[in-house]
Amino acid sequence: MKAIVVTDQAAGTAGVKLVERPEPQAAINDVVVQIHASGFTGDELTWPSTWTDRVGRDRTPSIPGHELAGVVTALGYGTTGLSIGQRVFGLTDWYRDGTLAEYVAVEARNLTPLPGDVDFTVGAALVMPGLTAWQGLFEHGRLHAGKSVLVHGAAGVVGSMASQLAREAGAYVIGTGRAGGRQTALDFGAQEFVDLDNDALEDVGEVDLVFDVIGGDIGKRSAGLIRAGGTLVTVTGPTEARPSGGLTIDFVVVPDRAQLSEVVQRVRDGRLRTNIGNVSTLDDAVAAFNPTERRKGKTIIRVHP
Repeated sequence: MKAIVVTDQAAGTAGVKLVERPEPQAAINDVVVQIHASGFTGDELTWPSTWTDRVGRDRTPSIPGHELAGVVTALGYGTTGLSIGQRVFGLTDWYRDGTLAEYVAVEARNLTPLPGDVDFTVGAALVMPGLTAWQGLFEHGRLHAGKSVLVHGAAGVVGSMASQLAREAGAYVIGTGRAGGRQTALDFGAQEFVDLDNDALEDVGEVDLVFDVIGGDIGKRSAGLIRAGGTLVTVTGPTEARPSGGLTIDFVVVPDRAQLSEVVQRVRDGRLRTNIGNVSTLDDAVAAFNPTERRKGKTIIRVHP
């Protein structure tokens, strides 16, 4: 099968190659999925799990990508809950070969049925942003109607998903980002926008929740915006500063079938949109990961027509 592989951590995305690899086999509780569409997270080539297994042994050449939508083609021994020919989408294990390939072996529990009226490209684009936003807002941030949330990077892939979910849940959404992202942030659910280059972040006042995908100085300053009992939720690792009267939670997204079902139902109802910027084929994936110009939105690799 065709697959994208990486072997050189120092090379970054410039080191990705399209090669032929053996098709994967389904282990116990696995399924094999023919991938129709795959997603790639920009910083995953910096993750230790891309390069080593759980005990630190080199596992290159490895196949990156962890978001997929496709069709089940084989079941491993003992696998239940899915069937051959079923449309699925989901998030694969960090330490196993990923989804930038024609086929992938994945634990059945990590997959969710994909309704027939949702395109594979949309399904793949929902996985990481949808789970990250859902878990950050509702599981860790305990967001509900009437609360206020500050979404950093609101024009980005995860931020735009978080803004829509928060707005749909009845929260007041303030988005942040660069000036060029203002209209995108507003289009995807933000009710106000803060230009981080020109506006004073502190002028926002107090909020119940900060959803942070930027980190650094922005994350540090955000701690001072949390009102008593509020929460700063981040995916960028432990923060330097903590809210005086609230919580700081940094988390790593995990697969969750029920949450993906909630997210995809909102897409079907027209309450949620994906932020897709570019769709490329597997043959053109190397170029897609090394663009000559900055691209907005998520890059999806359409593997099987």
